Amino acid sequence: MTPHQADVPERFSRDMSVTATEWDRALRGGVGEHRLQADEAGAAVVHLRNGGRLLLRWQALPPLQIALMRMPRLRVDFAFEQVDAARRSAFMRHFDLYTQRGGG
Repeated sequence: MTPHQADVPERFSRDMSVTATEWDRALRGGVGEHRLQADEAGAAVVHLRNGGRLLLRWQALPPLQIALMRMPRLRVDFAFEQVDAARRSAFMRHFDLYTQRGGG
């Protein structure tokens, strides 16, 4: 179950199979119309249009290895501040659709 299928908590973490470069590109597009502030490596703040914000922190994890395949990974921590459940869900629905990979 993805977070937008249930109540999106104020704080959660994800292991994402992306490189730092892919994450940067996905993050910039995934925030949509909201203002992104990325002043330091491994952290960003998304200032949501109608108030509140999302604090993001990420760090590289060892690659996931399955047989001969190796996939890069980042641990991403999400922390919403002053954002109600409906707005968290709406934001994450857009973010997840933008950042999902192909397949299926």
